[in-house]
Amino acid sequence: MNKYGKEIALGFLPVLILFLLYIGVNVTPIVVILALGFAVFYFTKVKGTVGIQGERKRSEAKISQLTFEDIGGQESAKNELKEALDFLIHKDEIAKLGIRPLKGILLTGPPGTGKTLLAKAAAHYTNSIFVSASGSEFVEKYVGVGASRIRDMFKEAKMKAIKEKKESAVVFIDEIDVIGGKRDGGQHREYDQTLNQLLTEMDGIHTADTPRILMMAATNRKEMLDSALLRPGRFDRQIQVDLPDKKGRFHILNIHAKNKPIHNEVDLNKVAAESYGFSGAQLESVMNEAAIYAMRNKEKDIQHTHLSLAIDKVMLGEKTDKESTKEERERVALHELGHAIMAELVRPGSVSQVSLTPRGHALGFVRHNPQKDQYLYTKTYLEQQIQIVLGGSVAEQIFYGGRSTGSRNDFEKALNLTENMIYSGLTDLGIVNQDMVTKEDLLKTTTGILDDLTKKTREDLDQYKPVFEQSLQILIDEEVLNGEEFRELMQNN
Repeated sequence: MNKYGKEIALGFLPVLILFLLYIGVNVTPIVVILALGFAVFYFTKVKGTVGIQGERKRSEAKISQLTFEDIGGQESAKNELKEALDFLIHKDEIAKLGIRPLKGILLTGPPGTGKTLLAKAAAHYTNSIFVSASGSEFVEKYVGVGASRIRDMFKEAKMKAIKEKKESAVVFIDEIDVIGGKRDGGQHREYDQTLNQLLTEMDGIHTADTPRILMMAATNRKEMLDSALLRPGRFDRQIQVDLPDKKGRFHILNIHAKNKPIHNEVDLNKVAAESYGFSGAQLESVMNEAAIYAMRNKEKDIQHTHLSLAIDKVMLGEKTDKESTKEERERVALHELGHAIMAELVRPGSVSQVSLTPRGHALGFVRHNPQKDQYLYTKTYLEQQIQIVLGGSVAEQIFYGGRSTGSRNDFEKALNLTENMIYSGLTDLGIVNQDMVTKEDLLKTTTGILDDLTKKTREDLDQYKPVFEQSLQILIDEEVLNGEEFRELMQNN
């Protein structure tokens, strides 16, 4: 009878209502009550289903198999993180010294530098359950839903740790700035409640409890986080995860080369030098794209040419089939030659290749030889860098009497370099704070620097018109001008 109870009820109710109508009874209240009852039943059922699905989505609680040895290029961050995690592992030793174990660790740095990987490796290092989520998963239009999910996440971490008989669990939230942004007293009640619940959960972490909970989070916008999150007792450690240096890039490339057939003549140390400024994610993409190029060419192993093409693709994008007019090609060629000539003048031997091959949004580009990693810049260095950037637009002015829209990105770079000079105290304004400089002073100083350097760049390039004309023909015919041939043309000027 129970099996067919719903069907019988659904069939009986319409008949009952029709019968009551027939005998003259007002059925409106009955219909309203039934409708409300059905609505309550339906939404309760749907909410329960969504809750189960949300729980399944978050049920990534597992034991991480990723170790710190599998992560390259972050030795400083790894060492600092290990020291913090040792507080969690050696609880008896630190208790003797009265040290309070850390409650939270915040990983900050540019995208693709391995923050999530470090969190997974931290779980493995401490033999902990790993529960992860993205900040966007806690954002809902309904007030209280995000806060509820925060509670469920911490509860799930404890339950999973108990089930797996682990003494600790790592709760990791990526892109925490989504829910942990500064509170401004506005109408974002849902965001505020979610953040408040996170703060409450972190305050509720007692280091003597078993299983112990370690809160970890990652962001590339630390300045946006609420100060309540960053105070001691919540995120006790803030670890910077920077872009890898040359040694780190070499380590990362070797890790991603383990499962790939690399030609014996390939020097990954040289590839590491050529990929200055690349993140770990970009380096992984370089190795993957190089393997794809090898497959396209039906080669059995990855050669250096494949890796060079992969670097260009990751940096600028895939080759495109943009068809430009003869005048456009000549303008682009002269523009890129302007960059190349200025680069050779201020840093001899720096140009590796000038190309007219369209990639991504770029109609041409200059590839530079590997430079040493540098983190401090003098005024002279920055001025020379601005001259290289302005070389393209100045070359267009010399030969066409005006610029084109192709200089837009160059100007953005030049403005950023000029701003760096101003706030580093390398201009006539002296040592200044960003809030101290008025828009008028900023505009006047920026304009003065760029005008002076534009004039100087033009004077330098005017002396090399024969190099422009000879190189232009080669570029138009061959689309590529290598560095050695280009330097011979400059020397013969």
